[in-house]
Amino acid sequence: MAGRVLRAGSLCYVGVSGFIIDCTTIRDDVMKIGLVSDTHGYFDPQLAELLAGVDSILHAGDVGSRTVLDDLGRIADLRVVRGNVDSAELSLPPSLKVRFENVQIEMQHQLPIPQDELEQWEDGSELEKKNPGRLAQFLESFDPETRIVVFGHSHSPCLLTLGHKLFFNPGSSGKKRFSLPRCFGLMEIFPRGVRGSIIGLEGQDGLPGNVWLPLGE
Repeated sequence: MAGRVLRAGSLCYVGVSGFIIDCTTIRDDVMKIGLVSDTHGYFDPQLAELLAGVDSILHAGDVGSRTVLDDLGRIADLRVVRGNVDSAELSLPPSLKVRFENVQIEMQHQLPIPQDELEQWEDGSELEKKNPGRLAQFLESFDPETRIVVFGHSHSPCLLTLGHKLFFNPGSSGKKRFSLPRCFGLMEIFPRGVRGSIIGLEGQDGLPGNVWLPLGE
């Protein structure tokens, strides 16, 4: 039987950057976390059904409106960071650390490096050989206990592992922008690892495949 999530309410806006919210649950089955980003004021009605049953939702910024927060908060417990287009009236923190079970997650809207550079590092390109300290410096910018980094901004989904961390951009679930896919993410936390998935709102063509991050490494 699934245990209840220990939380104060369905919406949780944290005004102190870096404050850790303990979202520990008492349960025997997998914990499911929905990830969205770059909604820009648009709540896709499909999300109500597609995210039904998740334990929590993480929004990686560029929310766009209070209405989006209210709609997502009716689905599940909600954690949000501020994007570059979000107004001060939404009272969102620029970054956030959240802990689910034994997994610490850092949330920020935009990484300190371009996303395409992150993807090239995963491919084992010449970037690391040319500047070996840059990757190490980037990884050291995160809390050593962090296993997952959730971000957005590019509207392009990204799901990869570097330095025993999972980097997860769920892409944009807002309105269509150029040829970029409309999608969201799902994170499943098991006792021995975390599985990340990107789910398309208009089909699965061109989306990253599932990624598995073992825990305990």
